[in-house]
Amino acid sequence: MRRTAKGIAVLAAATLALSVAACGGTDEAADEQPTVDPASLTAELTWWDTSDPKNEGPAFQELIAKFNQTHPNVKINYQSVPFGEAQNKFKTAAQANSGAPDILRAEVAWVPEFASLGYLYALDGSELLADSADFLETPLASNKYDGKTYGVPQVTDSLALMYNKELLSKAGISEAPKTWAELKTASKAIKEKTDAEGVYVNPAGYFLLPFMYGEGGDLVDTANQKIVINSAENAAGLAIAKDLIDSGAAVKPSANDSYGTMMTLFKEKKVAMIINGPWEVNNVQQAPDFGGLENLGVAPVPAGSATAGGPVGGHNYVIWSGMPQEKIDAAVAFVKFMSSAESQAFLSEKLGLLPTRTSAYQLDAVKNNATVAAFQPVVEAGVGRPWIPEAGQFFGPLDQMATEVLIQNKDPKAALDTVADKYKAEVVPAYEN
Repeated sequence: MRRTAKGIAVLAAATLALSVAACGGTDEAADEQPTVDPASLTAELTWWDTSDPKNEGPAFQELIAKFNQTHPNVKINYQSVPFGEAQNKFKTAAQANSGAPDILRAEVAWVPEFASLGYLYALDGSELLADSADFLETPLASNKYDGKTYGVPQVTDSLALMYNKELLSKAGISEAPKTWAELKTASKAIKEKTDAEGVYVNPAGYFLLPFMYGEGGDLVDTANQKIVINSAENAAGLAIAKDLIDSGAAVKPSANDSYGTMMTLFKEKKVAMIINGPWEVNNVQQAPDFGGLENLGVAPVPAGSATAGGPVGGHNYVIWSGMPQEKIDAAVAFVKFMSSAESQAFLSEKLGLLPTRTSAYQLDAVKNNATVAAFQPVVEAGVGRPWIPEAGQFFGPLDQMATEVLIQNKDPKAALDTVADKYKAEVVPAYEN
């Protein structure tokens, strides 16, 4: 591995900062170091990308090619890993100290969990956090655990009401529904006046959170260490979602690949409204019969009796703590490039994704992006999730509950009681039920 003398000193300093952080030492802001020649970095890195391989993956691979224009000796082994498998797959590999990627695109709830298990480098003191004030506060908060920072935000998002402007117009609807009651009325009008169904409610836990938040519900109360998933508010929210289906206002969801079915029906203009996020904008844009972005409407999720808001989501870049020390400097360089304002603006322009850097919103590719502008009020209305190590384990039981309530017709309160018992037994046993 050929490095200049000056480069060795700089890289050693960066490696030391990360090594101390990973071992739980005291971190201080790193002194400004001389610029390293990117060509002096030599390494082979594996990156697990958990984005949609057809919709989003090609844009990330374009960024890798851009990175290699300035870092020709850093080889990135790009691996697309299904999102639904990545969490457990990473934990298994990291625990075995074999087969884990050097860099992972982690869902925001995974970071505190992985950090608590010792699977991630703390980045305090590294150049990745030298400009941490540029990151938006909420996305950056998802990377913190026990006073340290274990990742940098890649993208932020929340769920929105996405709709077909043409179909709503044909049904005589001039603006997006602002409440669930308005959505139910609009959906019935669409069914009566067009050839399309009104709305599709995806039977998955994450997609039911807007209904529960709308009535003032939540999953857990971290301040009081209490499980609140089976509250009356959450049961009322689920009853609203269930009523949309039972009344015929919403399509009866598919038991198999419900998410894929929802997107197909929406892209083919067979359903007018869905609850989804900015990660699907490029997918909708490319649909041959939809009508492009000009026909895509985006609005905050409808309100319940208490509020309106979807869950704050997104993804972060993290570095595996088991990575060989000699590769850390290249990993830092890669993550720094991928999380830069310019890279985030590139992804906004290509995919409609929302940047996590304040400075990115000043770039033309973002300032002039209608999709980003449409999703900004959606994210502003987002409801923060509990950034605790167990947060990534909440959604397995929630998904099962969603299937039981929306497809199998189980009583919402009874299904939520089952989730609460599961949380107590397996997820947060120290919390009061």
